[in-house]
Amino acid sequence: MRFCLLIMAKSPVPGQVKTRLCPPLTAEEAADVAAASLLDTLDAALSTPGAVPVVALAGVVRREDVRDALAECVVIPQRGWTFADRLVHAHADVARFGMPVLQIGMDTPQVTPELLESCAEFDEAALGFALDGGWWALGLRDPRRAEVLRDVPMSQADTGLRTLEALQGWTRTPGAPDGLRVRNLPILSDVDTMVDARAVAAQVPHSRFAATLTQIAAVAR
Repeated sequence: MRFCLLIMAKSPVPGQVKTRLCPPLTAEEAADVAAASLLDTLDAALSTPGAVPVVALAGVVRREDVRDALAECVVIPQRGWTFADRLVHAHADVARFGMPVLQIGMDTPQVTPELLESCAEFDEAALGFALDGGWWALGLRDPRRAEVLRDVPMSQADTGLRTLEALQGWTRTPGAPDGLRVRNLPILSDVDTMVDARAVAAQVPHSRFAATLTQIAAVAR
């Protein structure tokens, strides 16, 4: 089965990404961590059977290694003022491919091709909760159904639950009580804080992400 693997990403520019890692990291170090996370995510996406990787990108990419990795993907610009708007627009933009969509971010560098391939198996929708109460993955058979995200507050402790409720409350026709059938995906930790970063790095010790954190720690000593 072919599916669109939609990755919401932000260019790793110092001061604009992973700001919750500062301190203890500097803005430059946080950007390096973000770049490593994105590169590991792209590696997994490009190796996932059946996946057509599409990156919805915000910002201008200045790093050569990131540009090289993105050159192997379809890249589209993010559109919209709020994150919810950008999600809705990204799903609408990839609807033209006529494929089911599995959407992730760049904050879960521990994902593997096997995990992503498995998560793409769903009937109508799928949702992967994050440990912080948000979500790290959203699957939609019809990406136009992402419209329900407009009314979901993002980056809150109940964002995952409210997203699930929005999906389950979507109606096919006016007055119809039935919502989308949502498959529960594995729960992952995304990287927002240094506690998250260290925990994720321990899960994937041979990744770029872990190597970057180790190098930063070595320089700090």
